[in-house]
Amino acid sequence: MFGNIGWGELVILLVAALVILGPDRLPGAISWVSKSIRQVKDYANGASQQLKDELGTDFEDLRKPLADLNQLRGMTPRAVITKHLLDGDDSIFKNPLEDTFKGKPFDTKPKNLGGPTPQNNAVQGGAAASPVSMSKSEPTLAAGETPPIDADAT
Repeated sequence: MFGNIGWGELVILLVAALVILGPDRLPGAISWVSKSIRQVKDYANGASQQLKDELGTDFEDLRKPLADLNQLRGMTPRAVITKHLLDGDDSIFKNPLEDTFKGKPFDTKPKNLGGPTPQNNAVQGGAAASPVSMSKSEPTLAAGETPPIDADAT
């Protein structure tokens, strides 16, 4: 009944009740509220039991579609695919690297993988070479020469 009231809200309600009712009437009010809630629960349980006794097997026939409807409400697209297409096997949705890196700290520092770095680009004269001139597959350009334009790349 009070499943979605957290401890914070309960404390606020108690403080408000303490301010409104005062410390002398608060214990009596709490006991009255608890008795009332208990009576309502007893009435509800008695009514459902009486309904079950009167309807007999028809009551179970009414409960089954409601249970199926509640189950459908909780279905997500992933759960539908897992249940109907994969017969409950959800291993297809698991990340294959999840078990590999589980519990290991994530290193945020970049590692030197042998690529061009400022230390690797330094030339003997102290000037840094451009990454274009460091490439071995492309020819170097002479001073003042414009690079060729690739029409497919632009």
